[in-house]
Amino acid sequence: MRIAIVTESFPPDVNGVAHSVVRVAEHLVARGHEPLVIAPQPSSGARSVTGAFPYEIIRVPSVATPGYGTFRLGLPSRRLAAALRAHRTDLVHLASPFVLGARGMTVAASLGLPTVAVYQTDVPAYARLYYHSGLGEQAAWRWLRRIHNAADRTLAPSTAAATALHSHGIERVWLWRRGVDAARFAPGRRSAALRQALLGTDRSVLVGYVGRLAVEKRVDLLAPVSRIPGVRVVVVGDGPARPALERAMPDAVFLGERRGDQLARVFASLDVFAHTGPFETFGQTVQEALASGVPVVAPAQGGPLDLVDDGRTGILVPPCDAVALRDAVAGLVADTERRHAMGLAARVAVASRTWSAVGDELIGHYRDVLPTAVPAVSA
Repeated sequence: MRIAIVTESFPPDVNGVAHSVVRVAEHLVARGHEPLVIAPQPSSGARSVTGAFPYEIIRVPSVATPGYGTFRLGLPSRRLAAALRAHRTDLVHLASPFVLGARGMTVAASLGLPTVAVYQTDVPAYARLYYHSGLGEQAAWRWLRRIHNAADRTLAPSTAAATALHSHGIERVWLWRRGVDAARFAPGRRSAALRQALLGTDRSVLVGYVGRLAVEKRVDLLAPVSRIPGVRVVVVGDGPARPALERAMPDAVFLGERRGDQLARVFASLDVFAHTGPFETFGQTVQEALASGVPVVAPAQGGPLDLVDDGRTGILVPPCDAVALRDAVAGLVADTERRHAMGLAARVAVASRTWSAVGDELIGHYRDVLPTAVPAVSA
């Protein structure tokens, strides 16, 4: 099959959408299919770090997102139709469609191509947060309804996301979760040397967060956690909220962005992973922490509801409740045996959720909406 993936985000961006697109495209190549990725042009300073990929990538013009200059918005472009024709695309995969993806949907419809739209970003919640009004949220849902109801199938990453889509009038929704690289994110990556460097001489427990540092991620909720005796908070990631967070948590360690094996070592070297964002449609970093054998404290909302088995692999707390988050972490800090048991259960719970398995599941969704005339490539 020839699959064109139109995505709102792609490396060098570091986020769930970009990561899942890379893994999907890799899997398509491994299964003998021919992916094409159409993505926003990165900023000039980031182009040299995008790396090489074993499939064609077409970049379209982009602009910086207001208030978040490192994230680029892909602009609707005439290149889309030409790219799909040249690729001889059989199906269009729309990754978290909103701006560039909306244009991708229009072009696919004009060419008579089937489409699968993958819902991944809670744009309506962000609109409510940033514009302090229900009007932006309602407009976002209207726009998403227009895009997704034009698709042959919408894939949601969690039961909470699927429920939200259904409740806002979006039809033909299936569940499609994300995979995890359980070979990379594994307890064996734990590093005594890294732990010592991060803990210093006066702390004994590492509590970590990994993700974008932006207002909607509510990393500020970790400030009370950073004051628990014996705890060192480690923050991995970057974004516009970093200066304010550094002021609020002067004893925390801010590592900036980490990738690959370096990131895996950080995950495995933690004692507790604290996820703070209340708007996660899935929560890939939660899953990577679990695969690393680290218990997770996360909001009882959105994607974490599917990922964290409350009381067995971690603890779910009321969203945006700093006291509940601190108390849950403090309980695990004080109980080494419980942390260890949760970490073992966490690893077992996600070890089979490979990208290969979920990639094959995705190919099944493709085949379900493809015309029967398109030949299948044997796995």
